[in-house]
Amino acid sequence: MTDTPGLDVAGLAQWLAESHPELVGGPLTAHLITGGRSNLTYRIDGARRPLVLRRPPLGHVLSSAHDMAREHRVITALRNAAVPVPPTVDVVDDTATARVTGTPFFVMEFVEGRVLADPVQNADFTSAGLGSLGRELAGILAELHAIDPASVGLEGFGRADGYLERQLATWRRQLDASRSRAVPALDELQEGLGERMPRSARASLVHGDYRLDNALVAGFGDTPRIAAILDWEMATLGDPLVDLGMLGLYWSITDLPGGRGVAPSAVDPAAGYPDFDELVDTYAERAGIAVPEHSWYRAFAAYKLAVILEGIHYRYRSGETVGDGFDLIGGLVEPLAVEGLSHAAATRI
Repeated sequence: MTDTPGLDVAGLAQWLAESHPELVGGPLTAHLITGGRSNLTYRIDGARRPLVLRRPPLGHVLSSAHDMAREHRVITALRNAAVPVPPTVDVVDDTATARVTGTPFFVMEFVEGRVLADPVQNADFTSAGLGSLGRELAGILAELHAIDPASVGLEGFGRADGYLERQLATWRRQLDASRSRAVPALDELQEGLGERMPRSARASLVHGDYRLDNALVAGFGDTPRIAAILDWEMATLGDPLVDLGMLGLYWSITDLPGGRGVAPSAVDPAAGYPDFDELVDTYAERAGIAVPEHSWYRAFAAYKLAVILEGIHYRYRSGETVGDGFDLIGGLVEPLAVEGLSHAAATRI
């Protein structure tokens, strides 16, 4: 029962019996859910209902990243909002006792649905269904950005003033903490972002990693729907256009050299997905704003993902990753930096 990397299943069973006896069923089993290369996510079976456990990655964990209590807090706060999220169960700091993970972790209920991460999965849907799904994803993003943080108990969840400046400084530190090789294009993009930084027009809750494969999709054919938005570890208060920039990056990431081998994405306009300009129009209409200028945010999204991947590359070279595909991660950093530079050059200042 201790063969699951990063998780002691016997310890989890003991914790569940002590803290949530109402959920105790039979013997627990756990398996690592594939696709995640940051926080580790496990499906837990054997309790009275299926559960999901989230914990930080093994090894090299950067400061301010992988905050389990923060992710649990925002998902719990949104339970009655217009943004679909999984029901949460509990959050635990297991650092001292090391009974379950030896780290902070949190548990939530399992939500039925599929993560669309490969074009072959599009065969279950019609062209019209995929078009509707893409627009729903953009609409939910607008709904998230319309939530008054104070109305859901998140008024102190972050500082919106100076958000972009702090973000750039934070990711600069993350890059410096993960350096194992020269990355000149990424350094150039970093400087360009600082020189062309826009002034935020508004502030809202921000997901921080908003994309199709961070959503669970239910249904088939003409009627797919988003059952839950996942992976809130980067959520905060800030400039909402960072989410739009990240959505845009991932909407076409498989067009980048090496992107298809590294970045999970089912998005294929030939299958019926809208192009990104249509998503922007849908977002603007639902948000009641003019279509935003988002070139800088597309550049920042490329920079942010490149820094994340450089950190994962660092962990891979240190032998601190679980699963397959990590040998390809580092090869996408340079194409992302080049992509970011093209969007930074298009930014109006």
